Amino acid sequence: MLTDSDLQAIWLTARLASIVTVILLLVGTPIAWWLARTKAWWKGPISAVVALPLVLPPSVLGFYLLLAMGPNGPIGQLTQWFGIGPLPFTFWGLVVASAFYSLPFMVQPLQTAFEAVGDRPLEVAATLRASPLDAFFTVAVPLAAPGFLTASILTFAHTVGEFGVVLMIGGNLPGVTRVASVQIYDHVEALEYLQAHRLAAVMLVFSFLVLLALYVWRPNLKKGG
Repeated sequence: MLTDSDLQAIWLTARLASIVTVILLLVGTPIAWWLARTKAWWKGPISAVVALPLVLPPSVLGFYLLLAMGPNGPIGQLTQWFGIGPLPFTFWGLVVASAFYSLPFMVQPLQTAFEAVGDRPLEVAATLRASPLDAFFTVAVPLAAPGFLTASILTFAHTVGEFGVVLMIGGNLPGVTRVASVQIYDHVEALEYLQAHRLAAVMLVFSFLVLLALYVWRPNLKKGG
């Protein structure tokens, strides 16, 4: 059986992943749309910045985010000016760090989906006097629905599986920053292999079901479109 601390870690992980997914849907969608449509020369550098977490070691990203969100960092000074206080070792610090770390998993599938829409449907919408905003929501978004599904599932799953960035920014505070991956690490460190196995098995089944849903629903969405 899972312990109370295991269940608490699972709940915290699900909450973190849900919030990060919603935030990145709001932030990543306009970024992906701009990258899919622009021909500006700085598209390449911005694409590289977005994709950086894919190749950057989590400890490196976590270290620089820790400095940026600390009392003397730019983000930390801003949050203190607003009366929020430093973000490291808080749940919302995990949200910010996870949003940075999972950004490419939201932006890249959406960018690919928007590029697949092409110019023709938007040109037709324009001839029908649809504004660019109307064309985006009534044409581009429905046609890119499989991309939204893929991006949301991958972002959620990637956030659930985070360890290095989470440990660097959040530490290991029960009920605050101790997510499932850190809880498994704690069990192994304490030589509690049976409990580690039980929680790891739950995460393994969850990961499989997430990928299964992705591969089952995505083709159906394409057919429906």
